[in-house]
Amino acid sequence: MKNVVKSSLVLLCALLLFSCNSSQKDETLALSMTANLTEKEVVATRNLSQEFKDYWYGGTAEITSYTLSQERYGELREGTAVNIFVTEDFLPEVQVKADYPSKNNIPVLKLNNTKNYLTGIYPYSVMTSTFSPVKETSHAIKVSHSMQEWCGHVYMQLNNREGYEVTGHSYFEGEADEDLKLPEVWLESELWNLIRIDPEGLPMGNFEVIPSFEFARMSHQKLSPTQATATLLEEDGILTYAITYPSLNRKLNIYFNRDFPHTIEGWDETHPNGLTTSAKKLKRLKTAYWGQNSNKDLFLRDSLGL
Repeated sequence: MKNVVKSSLVLLCALLLFSCNSSQKDETLALSMTANLTEKEVVATRNLSQEFKDYWYGGTAEITSYTLSQERYGELREGTAVNIFVTEDFLPEVQVKADYPSKNNIPVLKLNNTKNYLTGIYPYSVMTSTFSPVKETSHAIKVSHSMQEWCGHVYMQLNNREGYEVTGHSYFEGEADEDLKLPEVWLESELWNLIRIDPEGLPMGNFEVIPSFEFARMSHQKLSPTQATATLLEEDGILTYAITYPSLNRKLNIYFNRDFPHTIEGWDETHPNGLTTSAKKLKRLKTAYWGQNSNKDLFLRDSLGL
């Protein structure tokens, strides 16, 4: 009988000890999960100035044309580039422009960057669209990229949901149809929008960044986080945001005004082959271009030097 009681007491103590340790581990795990969840879900909000609201919510877009010298196939090609910045309401789930106002819509700043140039007998047309939240400090919600030329065309899209979801289609072997999952790091494409929204928030020093879709497609490289270094210099009221990719032997400089609205005056990109793509501001126009699609509106292209 004594042995039975003794065994029962030992068993009871063991169960209590296990229960205590298990509870402690569960509590530690719960705290860890809560910390990670908090870090992921808590996003800082921006206090938008009245100056910002007046400029970006006046019912117009900002359109800037640039003279372009573009590296392609080891030579520089002359062409034009256009940056169209405009605010929109974005649907959070479908991640497209909202047709109707709703409190659930996400206000974004959209950049459509277009390039047009010739490579010998045939033309290139390139466009990248980036959608960045205006009121929150989170990463871009969506980036899409397309490129058309006489050999064929390519398309790539990133959606920011549970991390980055990337789909790609191309006529090149080895990259015909792609589906990628990438970690949520900086995107080169979103840095242009951040210059316009909050240049003080630009990443500095060493960090991971996913290079532009345009570079990835033209160099036939898979998208992946890449180590980069960034600096910010000022001269005569113009800031230079310089991003260097040591492993890619590539550097991008974006030139913009220190003062609001931080207009982008040009950029240059040093290719791994040593040639440098460059763009310099030609004309700038604030207008509601989406309603100017009649033949009578063609004269507006002269206002942009196009």
